[in-house]
Amino acid sequence: MDEIPNPSLLPLPGDFPPGMPPPPAPPRYNIFTGPHGLRAGWRVLIFIAPFLPFIILQIKAASTHGSRNALLFTPQLVIVSETISLLLLFGPLFIISRFEKRSLGSYGLPLRRAFRSTFWIGTVLGFFSLTALLLAVRGLHGFYFGPVALSGRTLLRYALLWALAFLMVGIWEEYFFRGYPQFVLTRGMGFWPAAIMTSLFFGLLHGTNPGESPVGLAAVFAVGLFFCLTLRRTGDLWFAVGFHAAWDYAQTFLYGVPDSGAPAVGHLFNSHFQGPTWLTGGSVGPEASLLVFPVLGLAALVVARLYPQAKYPEPEAAVAPSSPSPAPALN
Repeated sequence: MDEIPNPSLLPLPGDFPPGMPPPPAPPRYNIFTGPHGLRAGWRVLIFIAPFLPFIILQIKAASTHGSRNALLFTPQLVIVSETISLLLLFGPLFIISRFEKRSLGSYGLPLRRAFRSTFWIGTVLGFFSLTALLLAVRGLHGFYFGPVALSGRTLLRYALLWALAFLMVGIWEEYFFRGYPQFVLTRGMGFWPAAIMTSLFFGLLHGTNPGESPVGLAAVFAVGLFFCLTLRRTGDLWFAVGFHAAWDYAQTFLYGVPDSGAPAVGHLFNSHFQGPTWLTGGSVGPEASLLVFPVLGLAALVVARLYPQAKYPEPEAAVAPSSPSPAPALN
């Protein structure tokens, strides 16, 4: 006869055979940490922390003075300002990249792709998009090119200085708004929700510019989404840098119209607007014209046609190595 086992000796649910360790406890997440370590929102706050004093000062200055009369909008001023901004940007980003064991190029601007075809295609599209916008306003009798204001060495000097200035603006703004923040927020909430967040932040900071209007801020938000589309389809920010720089260059230097409400020193044409604000953008400039939205829509269609597949890598696929990494490279 088989021996009946003693029920008191039978294993209970959750018991483990002798010598077998129990499974590890499930990870405990909180408001600060999640499946990927420090949560995305805190990473972004750490990233922008060095800029917060300057952002607060800019907001205070805009609410107090409301104009740039104290500081003329010159290429030299832009170059100095962007140099400081880029140094402040790359300092924290270098530390973050070391902590995350990634290259600086992982955040949207790989050096190996700099100034290649996507950059120049973006440059051409940015120039023609701004030109098409002004031609549309001109066709409705709201814009006039006016006489040529520069010649000779002065023309060449301002042409080169503004080109350098807006290249730096393009690199700084795209890397700051759609580089690391877009990268880390995509991991936390997905690409397009992250794109909406970074574009809202883009518009919020542009609200400190003199003379901005609700239409102008809506256009800035739309431009932010457009740049996120170019990031998604091309795989990096170089297209957006080229588009951004060429748009600002054509707007400020070539045609001499206000850039987010700021008229510049040293422009090719003495142009002027005439007509209703919905058409001309008023003191903000053509970026606040209602015609900017169909122009951006057409530009988005061009990007979707040229780059039909999404190439921006999901951050989850970029697994950080467990071993110590060398100094980050711009690759």
